[in-house]
Amino acid sequence: MKAILLAIFCIAFATAQVVDLTPDNFDETIKGKNAFVEFFAPWCGHCKNLAPAYEVVGESFAKQKDVVIAKVDADAHKDLGSRFGVSGFPTLKWFPAGSSTPEDYNGGRSAEDIITFINNKAGTNVRVKKAPSNVVDLDDSNFDSIVLNPKKHVLAEFYAPWCGHCKHLAPDYEKVANAFAGDKDVVIAKLDADHYKDLAGRYGVSGFPTLIWFGKDNKAGDKYEKGRDVQSFVDFINEKAGTKRTASGKLQETAGRIDALDALAAKFSSGDKAALVKEAESSVKALSGDDKKNGEYYVKVMGFIQSKGADFVDSEVARLNKLMEGSVAASKVDEFTVKQNILKAFKA
Repeated sequence: MKAILLAIFCIAFATAQVVDLTPDNFDETIKGKNAFVEFFAPWCGHCKNLAPAYEVVGESFAKQKDVVIAKVDADAHKDLGSRFGVSGFPTLKWFPAGSSTPEDYNGGRSAEDIITFINNKAGTNVRVKKAPSNVVDLDDSNFDSIVLNPKKHVLAEFYAPWCGHCKHLAPDYEKVANAFAGDKDVVIAKLDADHYKDLAGRYGVSGFPTLIWFGKDNKAGDKYEKGRDVQSFVDFINEKAGTKRTASGKLQETAGRIDALDALAAKFSSGDKAALVKEAESSVKALSGDDKKNGEYYVKVMGFIQSKGADFVDSEVARLNKLMEGSVAASKVDEFTVKQNILKAFKA
């Protein structure tokens, strides 16, 4: 049993991308290796801002056996922080292989800046390993075809790589893009306005970041003046684009629902089923696009209830829940969620 537990521990430790150091493992972990260490405090805002970039650094060096990317909770382990003269957070230090005397890192806080520093010190040639992004990069070759496309709603961030506010926004902006990745008519994009000054000048961009909403019906653009948190962005886009997303990217409980058909569904268990089906079919004929497709599902559910009984609704909701617990494409999750929403209308 001890051997199994040790093996599990070793595997977990070996695959860790940013290693957590404590007084118990600090010296042994960095012994004989190049180590880049962040001394942080959990409550520190600057540490929280650095965290996404630091995870990228850890992922990028995950396969480098001679380089350790690590972090120390110097608020919990004050003695360890004091040992290396840590007096503020985050403090970043470089430990050359074979030395327990570090040098302070005072460079940029982007993943690229830190990786370049480590490459120069350790003689490595690691490239930034970034997760696939749902934020579309704009430039002068694709700006008009994407932003001015009348079939797309586009939120565009005009940023500068050196801008602190832009760096602070980046993780949340990625979350916004992830939330709307399933909506083909919504594009979350960004433009390096420091490099493409002419494009920025076209829309009067004079500070960073500037966010502009280019709705399908207004390609002159409207400046986004609301909150910079994920929920504020999501609420704004839902209102402007008619989408129904949550901040996590899931569909809201009202997605796919149609008021007129909801009213018929609510009556279905105790009403004249044949008459209600006929009324529903008539209503669906007047619909188009996704509404028509969803309306047809209302009618289909009515048919199943007639043939299988009222228990069909609960059993079908449970079946769809089970399907979504597996490995399912995002488009299928949306499809199943809409069906569940409609089924719940029959329980009202």
